Order: sequence, then C-alpha cells, then structure tokens
Amino acid sequence: MTQRTTVIDLASFQSGLTVDNYKAIGAEYAIVKISESTNYTNPYIRSLIDLSAAGGIKGYAFYHFGRFHNDAQAVAEANYFINAAKARANVKPGTLMILDAEIQGMPTSSVITFLDTLRAAGYRTGFYTYKYLLPNFDLEAIHPHMDMFWLAAYPLANGRAADKNPDFNYFPSTNYVDLWQYTDNLLGYNVDGSITITDNAIKLFNPSTAPAPAPQPKVDQSKPVVNPQTTWTDTLGDTWHSEDGTFTSNQAINLRWGAKISSAKITTLPAGSVVKYDAWSNHSGYVWIRQPRGNGQFGYMVCRDAKTNEAFGTFE
Repeated sequence: MTQRTTVIDLASFQSGLTVDNYKAIGAEYAIVKISESTNYTNPYIRSLIDLSAAGGIKGYAFYHFGRFHNDAQAVAEANYFINAAKARANVKPGTLMILDAEIQGMPTSSVITFLDTLRAAGYRTGFYTYKYLLPNFDLEAIHPHMDMFWLAAYPLANGRAADKNPDFNYFPSTNYVDLWQYTDNLLGYNVDGSITITDNAIKLFNPSTAPAPAPQPKVDQSKPVVNPQTTWTDTLGDTWHSEDGTFTSNQAINLRWGAKISSAKITTLPAGSVVKYDAWSNHSGYVWIRQPRGNGQFGYMVCRDAKTNEAFGTFE
C-alpha cells in the first residue's frame, strides 16, 4: 500500500514562513523554486531550504517555471536552471529537477528537449502542469522522458484553506500521476500542498549522500580557522565561517537539519563518526559545524562547548 505523504512547494512569496510554521505544517518533503525563463533566480532559495529543514523537511526537489516556445529556448532555460541550482543550492546530479509548464503555446517537443537536457546532465526529471492544461501536451510522448509526473487540480476554490486529507473523490484520474497538488493554501499558510500518489514519488525525494570533499591538510586542532573573506550571517542571525575539514567525534552526537538544539534530528552519530564539514559557527553556547549533503541540503552538529572550550572530538 502506498504511503501518503505531504509535500509543499516553496517560492519567493513563502519566504516569510518561520521554523515554527514549518513544524505546524508538518510536511516531510519540499519542492523549491530555483528559476524562471533565463533571467530570474529565486533570491530566497537558501533561506527557504535552511528554515524548512530546521522545521522538519527531510528531502528536497527543485523546479523551474518554463517560458520557452521552441527547442532552442528550452535548452537555454534548462541550462540556466541547472547552473542556478548548482550555484545557489549545491544541487547534485541524481536530484529531482522539475519543469513547471503553465504557459500557453509550449510545444510537447520542447518539453521533451528540456527534460532530456536535464537528464543529460545527470538529473532525475519531473513534469508539472494543471489538469486543465493537459490537452495542450502529448502526455504519452512526454512520459518516457520524465521520472515523476506532478499534476495540479484543486477540489476547493483557489485560496480556500485545505487540510492534509484531500478528497480523493476529486482526484484527477489521469495516467502516470505520482504527486497530486490539491491546494494552494495548505492549513491556511498560503503554501501549495501536494500528496504522494505512488511510492516512486517518495523514493525520488529521499536525500542522497553528497560526494566527500577532497582531503584537506591538517590544521591546528585547538579551534577552527577563520577566513574573514568567507564569513556570512544566515537567516537565523547566526554567523558562519567557511572551512573545509574533518571532525571525528569522541562521543555520540545528534546530527540535525538545522544548527539549533530544537532543530529536527536526522540521526544520532555514534562515537568515532567521521564528518566532513564546510563551515562552522559559534552560537547558542556551542560551536557548530555544517555537513554538506545531497539535494542542496546540509546537516548540522555541535563539535565544541563554546563556554568551556571542550571539544567533542578532534579536527583535521
């Protein structure tokens, strides 16, 4: 029996959601807008990922709003999508990348060209549209070129709040549907809500493990090294410093989706665990490190008590 799982999708107009909002929504997966045409990149990509991960989201996919009308434009937009996803969210090959097809006059051949460009770059492909737009596309022709089909059809009027149990009497009975977007106002949070229809959808959202960074030279184990040229403040107000290194724990430590003790836990790593990290931060009484993961995600863990300077392992 297929597990029904809630999925939300996030664009710039959801940038005001807080960690507590995400916890209240209680979704497990999210689809984040990366780009549109060849001249727009969502400026809130990183904060949408960081805040939603701290609020319990455990897997991501990404989408592009297509505006192409021919094959050449489709290739250009697909490459723009890929480059923006890499630059803004560290999206790795194997990640689910989705075309949002909502405009009139988008040829089926160009949809296929867009999806094939993503596949050639090593990504899983998804196709999204509204049920009323399906007559504009040859779904049978597109199907072999997509790994997931995401269809929108709203049982309730646009803007009316919906709960997490859609009325399947209104399910859009179309072939190949993996994910059904059934509301644009889930639980009154003004966020689009979808529900998984197949196990395939859930499988494609599961985060993958990013390749390990190249080995780094050993550094002073007493404290992380600060590079003042690569320091930033995240959306939670915490200052981070870029540093590639390896931390080996000497005790069991929780790995979390956010750099807060209240953030959702990914797992508890046993003593002796080796973690590759790319940044560190001193806040809330601890020194935290950030672990790159797949699908544009990061894991976070404490590595030192900032007050006593006690390290919970060794650095190299």
